[in-house]
Amino acid sequence: MSELYVVGIGPGSYENMTLRAVSALQNCDVIVGYHVYVDLVKEHFPDKEFRTTPMRQEVERVRLALSLAADGKTVAMICSGDSGVYGMSGLCEEMRVHYPGVKIITIPGVSAVLSGAAVLGAPLMHDFAVISLSDLMTPWEKIERRLKAAAEADFCVCLYNPASHKRKDHLQRACDAMLHFASPCTVCGIARNIGREGESFEILTLSELRDTVVDMFSTVFIGNSQTRVIDGRMVTPRGYTYE
Repeated sequence: MSELYVVGIGPGSYENMTLRAVSALQNCDVIVGYHVYVDLVKEHFPDKEFRTTPMRQEVERVRLALSLAADGKTVAMICSGDSGVYGMSGLCEEMRVHYPGVKIITIPGVSAVLSGAAVLGAPLMHDFAVISLSDLMTPWEKIERRLKAAAEADFCVCLYNPASHKRKDHLQRACDAMLHFASPCTVCGIARNIGREGESFEILTLSELRDTVVDMFSTVFIGNSQTRVIDGRMVTPRGYTYE
């Protein structure tokens, strides 16, 4: 049976890839992915065949990877962050039924919710939710309900896809939804260009976040009622007692 590895490559730098991810890319014949992600790994695996598709052609990308694997090649489908968190592993599993001779092997990676949290400090030391603000496949009304539910339950929240050229006001609308239950003074953070050139972070309040411009290379963190700033770092206490 031929193999298709669905590989999470982490935030982008080679150093942040797992050993299993590196091994899979070293041992495959073909690396398939969105062209931006392929550009991140190309220099480290120069002897491989690379196949790319543009953004929003995920079905075509998976079909290409499965077809190559069905032809007997060992294929790696790469995803930024983790392959199972807004990645490609789910679609690969769904479409594999049409390629019974292909085995799917999912290799996890460091998701932006984890790498971004490390940049900011320790914002996820208690229960948290991860919510994407992209409404390409999820209606905004459902996203808004999830935001309000997370705020009412006092979860820390990590926001993926906070903005794009067509979604310039989504972060503002998300903050408005959470402000139904969360304090305007809630500690928030933005991690930009995680694991890549230009990495930076910013800590601010929820009311300030509402009026802040972000882009698709930003990951946003909204703390819970206990989150605070300690020496310029965003920290959500777990609840330990100490002197």
